[in-house]
Amino acid sequence: MAQAGETLLHRWFEEVWNQKRASTIDELLADDALGHGLIGPDGKEVRGPTAFKPFHQHFCSAFPDIHIAVEEVLQDGDRLVARCSVTGTHRGSNLPMAATNKPVSFTGICIVRIEDGKIAEAWNNFDFLTMYQQLGMQLS
Repeated sequence: MAQAGETLLHRWFEEVWNQKRASTIDELLADDALGHGLIGPDGKEVRGPTAFKPFHQHFCSAFPDIHIAVEEVLQDGDRLVARCSVTGTHRGSNLPMAATNKPVSFTGICIVRIEDGKIAEAWNNFDFLTMYQQLGMQLS
């Protein structure tokens, strides 16, 4: 199971984020998966592929060249931790600011729980403060 879980996690970041394949979301994310730390337009945490896809599209529109490198994966039973590096260029205007065309580089940690070969739950902690600072956004 260890190799299968790590392969699934690498596929998630490579295909969903780097290649922007929406069909992989349906393949790897459970119908009722809960994305802790990912807030949808309704102000609630994202649940399942139907809610995750608009979040994904929104972020990919802001950073069309987004690239997430999985630096390390650790596993304990049905949970995996991925330490990631994120790069991209802010070319879209769907953040709280117009496109800046500035590059960003930040890190993050994602913990996922795998159930029946799919991501059933994920805890996301990415350094969006650094991202916003690199874009020149004044935070109070």
